Amino acid sequence: MFGVIRRRVASGSPSPLLLGQSVQKFRSGSLVPARVSSILETEIAFHSGGCGNVRSFCHISPGCWINTKPMREVFHQEATMQTWRRPFSSDSGDLVDVVVPPLAESISDGTLAKFLKRPGDRVNIDEPIAQIETDKVTIDVSSPESGVILKFLANEGDTVEPGNKIAIISRSADATTHVAPSETTPEKAAPQPTQKVSEEKKAPKVETAPVTEKPKATPAPHSSHSEPQLPPKERERRVPMTRLRKRVATRLKDSQNTFALLTTFNEVDMTNLMKLRADYKDAFVEKHGVKLGLMSGFIKAAVNALQHQPIVNAVIDGDDIIYRDYIDISVAVGTSKGLVVPVIRNADTMNFADIEKQINTFAKKANDGTLSIDEMAGGTLTISNGGVYGSLLSTPIINPPQSAILGMHSIVSRPMVVGGNVVPRPMMYIALTYDHRIIDGREAVFFLRRIKDIVEDPRRLLLDI
Repeated sequence: MFGVIRRRVASGSPSPLLLGQSVQKFRSGSLVPARVSSILETEIAFHSGGCGNVRSFCHISPGCWINTKPMREVFHQEATMQTWRRPFSSDSGDLVDVVVPPLAESISDGTLAKFLKRPGDRVNIDEPIAQIETDKVTIDVSSPESGVILKFLANEGDTVEPGNKIAIISRSADATTHVAPSETTPEKAAPQPTQKVSEEKKAPKVETAPVTEKPKATPAPHSSHSEPQLPPKERERRVPMTRLRKRVATRLKDSQNTFALLTTFNEVDMTNLMKLRADYKDAFVEKHGVKLGLMSGFIKAAVNALQHQPIVNAVIDGDDIIYRDYIDISVAVGTSKGLVVPVIRNADTMNFADIEKQINTFAKKANDGTLSIDEMAGGTLTISNGGVYGSLLSTPIINPPQSAILGMHSIVSRPMVVGGNVVPRPMMYIALTYDHRIIDGREAVFFLRRIKDIVEDPRRLLLDI
């Protein structure tokens, strides 16, 4: 479909036609056959906005045939394309600045954990060169261009914010022997003493300023004044806590200070669930491509228990209670860097295979440190399986802003009375820690009893009884 532009030109000087911030150039049309009146060829060049395309239009004058000279509407977006090409870099000719990418909406800064490359190393585009540790995850800083790292603009352990420059990359430089960071720092540190010496000669009173600044360089002990500073001893090391560990410690302490924590226990006979797993594990792997574990059975049982006791899925917000009509199950995963809790969204709509696949994906990401903030945000109930480490019994702590947490433990063969006979049975202790401000003991016991009934007889899920 062609857009038609009609314009009559008077004998006098034409008046310009303004379209927003566009720039138009008007030229008088050349002589054409008599049946064609004077034609105004308009060339419109949009310098702000557009899509970078060139479109041609045929010009029509009233009562005349269509002119064969097309009008061109040109959209220029060169400047915009440069800014959107690499949002996390600053391009200045041959040199490219590597900047910290956006971390997350709820995270304003992070700690530069370590550099994966050294000055003088050649890197490819999108190759990780540094890692930034936040309160929840570790984020890789990738190279915006291929080239050679000239120098670092930050040190390991520094606190950085999105947009801060941490390195400079040269596109044309050749990879050379590694430049030690100490070689670049004296160049910057050398002029500083000369400036201080000149200042001391000119104004001797300035000597008092550094003296007052030096005592202020010890804020670390004061920042943790609540923790006693132990004197150093032999065979001891003082290592700063990682941001993830500090975040976990803060949240757990806030949980103890805020919630009215209470734990109730029960024991589960795992015979039927383990038999179900043993009977169908091969067929399950063949069809779904993933192993059938015990965690999926407990998640399905927890979903059913939440549907029977919706107060456990609720949370207190100020003077109100928020009832959540969705079920997101958080699964606690322990890693070498700390505890992470990815969330299985809409667990009530998933089957056993979907749950097992999601658990395996989260486990791999947790070990690789590639879990995103969104994958760990939210959750209405947490399940912690300390049994994988051999825990027999524990009292887990609630993960805010949830109201309960289910603890699984190790399976131990114990003598049980079944049908009047004492027989060995694989038994597991389960624990439910809940916020007694919103959940009464009756609902907590019913919730845990429902999980026990389903795990001991999974057929209840099929019959909904």
